Amino acid sequence: MAVTDEAIEKIKDMIVSGALRPGDRLPKESELAADLGLSRNSLREAVRALSLIRILDVRQGDGTYVTSLDPQLLLEAMSFVVDFHRDDTVLEFLAVRRILEPAATAMAAPLISEQQLDALSAQLDALGAEPSVEELVACDLEFHRGIVQSAGNSVLCSLLDGLSGPTTRARIWRGLTQEDAVSRTLREHRAILAALRDRDAEAARSWATVHIASVEQWLRSTL
Repeated sequence: MAVTDEAIEKIKDMIVSGALRPGDRLPKESELAADLGLSRNSLREAVRALSLIRILDVRQGDGTYVTSLDPQLLLEAMSFVVDFHRDDTVLEFLAVRRILEPAATAMAAPLISEQQLDALSAQLDALGAEPSVEELVACDLEFHRGIVQSAGNSVLCSLLDGLSGPTTRARIWRGLTQEDAVSRTLREHRAILAALRDRDAEAARSWATVHIASVEQWLRSTL
């Protein structure tokens, strides 16, 4: 194992075991290196790597702290990696989204408030009947994010946030090339919203599946 990897594992073990907790300040570099049996250079590299993936927070002049370890913070690293996807993997991202998002939509059905539903409805009303493709896609992202946030699972919300990026370009391209894409998307949004108002989790799940599958089906036919 490379010395930096060993250093990362040792710091990770301290966090997992509870020796270091969210918000804790790490001991001084010289002390921690001695305690862990590491060189200061390998420890420094490990801290730098763990700060990049939001495990540690290096504060100049103050020290190094364990972050909150909140799922949304930690999953930012996944979003960064996802940005490097190749075009031929978009279908795979859509397939994962088709598994997760309908489940999140169903989970939101009994939990989403009337105020949240009214806000989503107002968002759709503000778009009008003939929005531009860019306006529709931006609204689509916010629409689904609002629903998923209401499901009450921060990990699921963060995962879906990270997965939405690679599919954005596919949705824009579909809107520009498929004749009824805009009107169909608006109809599907209304159907999802109606199912949520009825507190019908299975109908909400079904409409969310149809909504994502239609993009996936279109993309598959164009590749």
